[in-house]
Amino acid sequence: MERISNYQIAVMIILFQIGSTPLFAIGSKAKQDSWVAMIVAAIIGLILLRMFLYIQSIAPDQSLIFLMRICFGKIAGGILSCCFLIYFAYESMRNVRDFGEITSVTLLTRTPKFVVMLLVILLAAYTIIMGIETFCRVAESLILPILFSYSILCLLIFGSKLVKLERIQPIMEKGFKPILTAAFPDLVSFPFGQMVVFLMFWHLMSDNNKVKRISTFTYLGVAVFLVGMNMINVLVLGPSLIGNSTLPFLQTVQLIQVGDIFERLDVFVTLLLFLGLFVKLTAFFWAASYGVSQLTGCRAKVSIGIVGAVIFASSFLEPNYTYHIWLGLAVSVKLFPIFQILLPLAMFIAILFRKLKKHPPSEDTPAPRENAC
Repeated sequence: MERISNYQIAVMIILFQIGSTPLFAIGSKAKQDSWVAMIVAAIIGLILLRMFLYIQSIAPDQSLIFLMRICFGKIAGGILSCCFLIYFAYESMRNVRDFGEITSVTLLTRTPKFVVMLLVILLAAYTIIMGIETFCRVAESLILPILFSYSILCLLIFGSKLVKLERIQPIMEKGFKPILTAAFPDLVSFPFGQMVVFLMFWHLMSDNNKVKRISTFTYLGVAVFLVGMNMINVLVLGPSLIGNSTLPFLQTVQLIQVGDIFERLDVFVTLLLFLGLFVKLTAFFWAASYGVSQLTGCRAKVSIGIVGAVIFASSFLEPNYTYHIWLGLAVSVKLFPIFQILLPLAMFIAILFRKLKKHPPSEDTPAPRENAC
């Protein structure tokens, strides 16, 4: 079995969480308090992350597929695992469609979308066929350029004097309810709840003893970054403009003008978003195809081909990009908590029940070990 290092899992979490998150106007329902809603969602996401990690600790060397069987039995666990794989494939499909639409709008305006989408799905499939270690090494090679580029863009935004502090004031003008409404389920579902996919990755770590610490601290670092990016968008564009913008960060970067040298950097930020999208869609693609292989026993290349074909074909079901955005940010995020919250919570309860049944509380009975099932 292939293994991934502690550093590689940290890199994967960073790039996965960043992904396409800066691309969209998430949390815009809270107006100037969208960054506060982001903080609330990040805290809820941290609670979910700790629950995911506890579930993984029951069988550190097993993926979500086997964990479902432990909690719900072979038949029910198998059915629910299939539902999870459909969810992973759907998430990957959404990123493939984002890739095609953004490319058509910003870079290759005369290139058919299906060509771009076919190329990216083939590239992702090739990466997966080469193995999880290769995929993680690709992520390793991207992490420093991506973080450095975002840092430079933020400096240029502040250098262009685009930031106006009054645009985030007054804070909590309408109380906490709009913030909570914006945070749950929308911001929890995207991007923080998507960490559930790492139940397919954590068992591959070479040192399972450090999975909790590495995942938690990495998550917190990315959460701070995403809150900062959300705040920058509000400080530059203002809550009203963000609410009417499809791609607010791209619009923010288009306003950069430092002297007569640094301007029109929208193509540059588009490339950054492409890299994030590729990592995210490939991670979901890998989780779906790897899960199919585990469930059916078929060869990895066969499952990759089947899942890749389904993802590519289903990416054309949405008639246009407006419908795609509406379906993702208004409908899908309301259903994702089934896989990100409800089913993991059911697993958590099942694990506690099994522990209690196997080790009933008693003065003469020591506390159950963490890895007991």
